[in-house]
Amino acid sequence: MTTTQPVALDAERADLLAELAVARASLINTTRGLSDEQAGERPTASALCLGGLIKHVAAVEEGWMRFVLEGPSAMDYALPDGVTWEEFMTGTAREYPVWAIKRQNEFQMLPGDTMAGIVARYKRAAARTDEIVAAIPDLSATQPLPEAPWHEPGARHSVRRVLIHIIAETTQHAGHADILRETIDGQTAT
Repeated sequence: MTTTQPVALDAERADLLAELAVARASLINTTRGLSDEQAGERPTASALCLGGLIKHVAAVEEGWMRFVLEGPSAMDYALPDGVTWEEFMTGTAREYPVWAIKRQNEFQMLPGDTMAGIVARYKRAAARTDEIVAAIPDLSATQPLPEAPWHEPGARHSVRRVLIHIIAETTQHAGHADILRETIDGQTAT
């Protein structure tokens, strides 16, 4: 898919990006005033941490925008030789693909991760998404989804649907982040 020079946003694009901006701000605000150590804490029964949520949402946004531009090749779900989807999905695979390990690491603050770095990456991803959405000629343009057990065979996603998915993903994780933040120190994003 190609893009054109950005022009003034039409009402639909402006509304979608405004909603996404609100969700992004809500997610980022959950980390306001926290140390890197606090942002890496897992204060609930979940394995989630605030820094990891923002890393994950940034990666999701980057990946789906690559999909918008490049199609299914932007999402590599190849399995190691001899590993089946059933083994992968049930957690019994003898080896896991690099993309799955990367995804798992998205949810954690790893050595060297800082909140400043994570938020900066997320802001770069957000700016790139905004540029792409402004430049895409048609929000109805579609790309085929890559083959994976969680995608319906032959399904396609439009740019619009990708944006709605990113908004849903961001708001869902902003809710998770509010719970984590409140558990850490009683504060919320608002």
